Amino acid sequence: MKTLNRSKAHLISQATLVSPAVPGQSCTEALRGSIKRIIIVAGLATAVAAPVWATQVPDVAGSSNTGVASVLAGQDTDEAVDPESAAKAEWRAAMRQYSTPARGCFHASYPNMFWERVECQTGRPRAHPLHTTPKDAQADVAGNGNDYVAEAKGLITSAIGKFFDIKGVKSEQSVGIAEYDDDGNLGSNEYSLQINTNGLLRTDACNSQWYGQPGGGSGCHVWQQFLYSTDYASSGEASVYMQYWLLDWGDSDCPSGYTSSGKDCWTNSSLTSAPDVPPKDLGKVELTAAASAGGNDTVTFAYDGEIYSTSEWDSWLDISSVWNKAEFNVVGDGGGSRAVFNKGSSIGVTLQLVDGSRSAPTCVANDGTTGESNNLNLGKCETFASEFGDNPNIEFTESN
Repeated sequence: MKTLNRSKAHLISQATLVSPAVPGQSCTEALRGSIKRIIIVAGLATAVAAPVWATQVPDVAGSSNTGVASVLAGQDTDEAVDPESAAKAEWRAAMRQYSTPARGCFHASYPNMFWERVECQTGRPRAHPLHTTPKDAQADVAGNGNDYVAEAKGLITSAIGKFFDIKGVKSEQSVGIAEYDDDGNLGSNEYSLQINTNGLLRTDACNSQWYGQPGGGSGCHVWQQFLYSTDYASSGEASVYMQYWLLDWGDSDCPSGYTSSGKDCWTNSSLTSAPDVPPKDLGKVELTAAASAGGNDTVTFAYDGEIYSTSEWDSWLDISSVWNKAEFNVVGDGGGSRAVFNKGSSIGVTLQLVDGSRSAPTCVANDGTTGESNNLNLGKCETFASEFGDNPNIEFTESN
């Protein structure tokens, strides 16, 4: 699989431990035990306090932020919040405060408070295209443009996507869509989680001097996706990575390392291997996207007590200078495909933003950018300001 040329030299074969808390500190069993006890105590306190968090007053009158307590524990609201699950949620939140120390691929395991450098994946790349207009009368239910987007008060530095109150999910399969030539990774338990930026952003990445060759046309825009995709690089393994797009690049050849897709150009970051998570466990996962001006952009996937992360230069698209809208959902696995859930499925979606503001974001309908979709009907979107230490966020439920 093609990866960014500038990252190939950073694939390493031997694991390296990096601790953001105490540089050079050895991680003994006693220390891990102490950290775990501290986190469990904090998690237990959080679990006890969960009903207070659940009373957060949203900006939409008459609604309630039901997802906060359940998301915190990474569980369905029908299940009891146990101290271990709450402790892992506290640990995941704490690890979000520690950036990966460099470009490349990383992994962390509960309760360790350090990043372990791991070897990056290689494999066959697949595109996750921008949305298109359906040709038939059957409109997409969620995705392919028909999705809620959180619009920030300022520039987004981080977005955290989670699921809550999952009910009735028994099966899922990714199916091909005619508008995209039935492309994608199709079959049972194939899907992707995506945090996507706005689709009509322009940065200097569209200019000729950026890549040292003729640049894109006046209509060129940049688009960045932060992704978890099942069976992406190889069968039996998911991938955590970023996909970069130069939309409407024009008739010039794509920059070195990019693949042509019509008049668009796209490429991937390095890929970090992660487990294929069954769709029924979506309540135990979270996806985080971060963009740092002059630093690295990072995508992080957390599942229970494991975290998988990929970092790459923000300068690939300079997305940090323009990013102010974010989309998050579970959709088909590449190529414009659709994630089809069994009848009676219901999934709560929450997207938190870090933008330097405590004010609630704006929830914008029909403003999604990804070409992938699912077969769930969107419910009402609610917005929440920052209270009780959480981030401003939007919430909605989708079901069939």
